[in-house]
Amino acid sequence: MASIKAKKVKATDLELKDRLVAIQRVTKVTKGGRHFSFAAIVVVGDEKGVVGYGLGKAGEVTSAISKGIEDAKKNLYRIPLNRETIPHEMESKFGGARVFMKPAAPGSGVIAGGAMRAVFESVGIHDVLAKSKGSSNPHNLVKATVHALMEMRDAYQVAGVRGIKMDKVFNG
Repeated sequence: MASIKAKKVKATDLELKDRLVAIQRVTKVTKGGRHFSFAAIVVVGDEKGVVGYGLGKAGEVTSAISKGIEDAKKNLYRIPLNRETIPHEMESKFGGARVFMKPAAPGSGVIAGGAMRAVFESVGIHDVLAKSKGSSNPHNLVKATVHALMEMRDAYQVAGVRGIKMDKVFNG
C-alpha cells in the first residue's frame, strides 16, 4: 500500500503560536570548572492543522528557546483532522517512547500527558484520548507524537490511494 506523508508547509502567512515543552540544563565539566548550557524543545502550530517542533541549544535560556522556535518553523507539517479530533487510532514510537492515540467524542477534551498535550494543542486537536508508554523523555515523546500525526490519513486520502469515490470508502 502506498504511504502518504504529511505535506510540508512554509511558515509564511501563518499565525503560529509556540509552546515550550521542556528546558534542560546541561553541564559540561572541564578543567576550569563546570560550564552550563541549556537545551529547549519547542512546538509551534497554528491550531488549524499545522505543527512543527524544534530543538534549540544555547548558553542562555532565552536564546535556546528562540533557536528552538526558529528550528520548529523550518519543519512544519499539515495534519489531517476530522473536525477537532484525529481521523483514526494510531500508534507510534521514537526511541524508547511509545504513544497511542485515538479519536474522542466532542467535548471529551485532550486527555494526554504534558509533552503530548502541547503537540495536540498546537495542531488544534481538542478531543483525543492519548497514552504514552515507555520512556517519558519529552524529546522522544514529541517526536513520536508528531510522527504518528504525520502518518494520519483522512477519508479523502484513502479514497485517492484506493482509486475509488468517497461514498465507497465507508460503504464498501
